[in-house]
Amino acid sequence: MLLMFIPIGIIIDVSEKINKILANKVPFIEVAKYYLDFTIYFANLLFPIFLFLSVIWFTSKLANNTEIIAILSSGISFSRFLRPFIIGATIVSLFALVMNIFLMPSAAAGFKSFRYKYLSNNNGINVKDRSDVFRQTSKDEYIYVSSFNDVSKMAFYFSMEKFKGDKLQYKLNANKIKFNQKDSTYTIYNYTKRKVGEFNDVIETGEKKDTVFNFDLDDLTPVVYIAETLPLNELNKFIEKEKSRGSSNINTYLVVLYKKYSIPVSAFILTIIAVSVSSMKRRGGMGMNLAIGIILAFAFVFLDKVFGVLAEASTAPPLLAVWTPNILFGILAIFLLRNAKR
Repeated sequence: MLLMFIPIGIIIDVSEKINKILANKVPFIEVAKYYLDFTIYFANLLFPIFLFLSVIWFTSKLANNTEIIAILSSGISFSRFLRPFIIGATIVSLFALVMNIFLMPSAAAGFKSFRYKYLSNNNGINVKDRSDVFRQTSKDEYIYVSSFNDVSKMAFYFSMEKFKGDKLQYKLNANKIKFNQKDSTYTIYNYTKRKVGEFNDVIETGEKKDTVFNFDLDDLTPVVYIAETLPLNELNKFIEKEKSRGSSNINTYLVVLYKKYSIPVSAFILTIIAVSVSSMKRRGGMGMNLAIGIILAFAFVFLDKVFGVLAEASTAPPLLAVWTPNILFGILAIFLLRNAKR
């Protein structure tokens, strides 16, 4: 199934993007790396559906040839008939879990970086060069930059506010801020610092100043897709860091984390549903089983997307939202399995 659909997906993607690739004069090696990442990214994303459809196709073929009836008539129970499917689904699910943890982050980083750098309408400028960033870096400090250049390590229209309780202590504005990699300091240009006093404010201005801040360079970059590009241990650390800062995007990061575990489980559940649906011989033959399978597959994808967006955009618990499709289809799998045994 993967060998059938992934090349088709690549051909469609090339036909859509070839004009932008040629217009931006993208090196061939970059394109080759992109489509390798494309293959890993979409194979992992869609593999539960591919597994589901392939099990339906295979089992329907057995049913149409009356082989399942012969197997069950010989005294073998349906549970014994189901065992090889369970073992196969377990192996594939473990492989998917390893892939999710180790291969997917680098593939997602390469895939999305290429799209933002060469394929978005940015005239070759990375999305990091033009996105506004507003972030709480500590309990009482907030920073803002209007844009960030990842190559020069420079941000523009920088602003920093320091509070003590509900009272503003000082506000720093600068036209530019540059990160110095040698000593991990920052240089601010054309800056104005206003210290709020009880009766009078103290204003400090200057053209250039080297200073130290307690935030990291990553805090100046927009977190567009960073969660998907981090390995599991780094993702956990990143989430804890964002929680301590009170990040408003924490649910988005938690959805990415929980999906690393939910996708392999969904493949296991969909395998049981596929066997239960396609083990019965129908008048419509394999076509009817595939039609039912495709409807169920689209229903699963729809629920997965709906609950994923719900977790990111509302106060719904991300863990419950991510696992709800698996819970619902798990109940469906138990019902269909009991029916198939009868």
